[in-house]
Amino acid sequence: MSKRFADKTVVRDFSCRLQRGDKIGLIGPNGAGKTTLLRLILGELAPDSGTVRLGTKIEVAYFDQFRTQLDEEAALVDVISPGSDFVEIGNSKKHVIGYLEDFLFAPQRARSPVKSLSGGERNRLLLARLFARPANVLVLDEPTNDLDIETLELLEQLLQDYAGTIFLVSHDRAFIDNVVTQTIAAEGDGVWREYAGGYQDWADYQAGRRKEEAVQASAAKRDESRNDARPPENAKPNKPKGGAGKLNYKDAQELEALPKRIEALEAEQQSLGARLEDPALYRSQPQEAQGLAARLAEIDGELLVLLERWEALEARAGA
Repeated sequence: MSKRFADKTVVRDFSCRLQRGDKIGLIGPNGAGKTTLLRLILGELAPDSGTVRLGTKIEVAYFDQFRTQLDEEAALVDVISPGSDFVEIGNSKKHVIGYLEDFLFAPQRARSPVKSLSGGERNRLLLARLFARPANVLVLDEPTNDLDIETLELLEQLLQDYAGTIFLVSHDRAFIDNVVTQTIAAEGDGVWREYAGGYQDWADYQAGRRKEEAVQASAAKRDESRNDARPPENAKPNKPKGGAGKLNYKDAQELEALPKRIEALEAEQQSLGARLEDPALYRSQPQEAQGLAARLAEIDGELLVLLERWEALEARAGA
């Protein structure tokens, strides 16, 4: 499916199959179109081209980043289950006070008004209301904003145990890794791709791809440089002015040392390449990774100079 707004393509030829029970994280910078893609997937927005097919009996519940306002005077039990002492969770019923205990509310607080809650307690109450809804698809847009550690750990556990489908939009990388089974990532220019695993799996894949592209580009450049440095077939080396083609002592010593110098540079080149293959380097020490990549480029230049010098000296020696 594809979707445009004016001259901007937000989704370009995206295709995937999502199944019940999948926990999907959406990765991309602000403005990439995560909300638009999500609305397309859920059938709330029609694509300009392509087809969206939905399964049956889909019931969606939202925990949006703006946090629905709560009635300040309402008691906690009435927020969760108005007019009833029980709440239906899955195929079973649970007393509302026991249900609130699952969200770290003591029984004596069950009749307290919303206005008595702290910020963290309000967030836990919103979560309790969300999971009490009869839904099999949860949509969470930046749910970790303003959550304390206790509530964050509770939410992680609830999502891990949730039997339905989850769509999670978050900039909290660790939270995504702890919850999702797959990610859909923005690749730029409206392109989205699906990856197995969480944020770290996606980041490792991207780092590996960039490294592979860099190695291929470096190898191509090195081969091109060596071909340029190699004299044409059947070409005769120019004899040095002054007659004899023999090397003086200094040049002879240089020619003898060149193979070891080239070998040392190629060994350094291989070592740097191995270090740059480690995705952890890009995460923990991005500046060092840049320095190593710059050194790799320098080695290519140094090898070119040495190879040209070697060709010139050998041509003189054989004259």
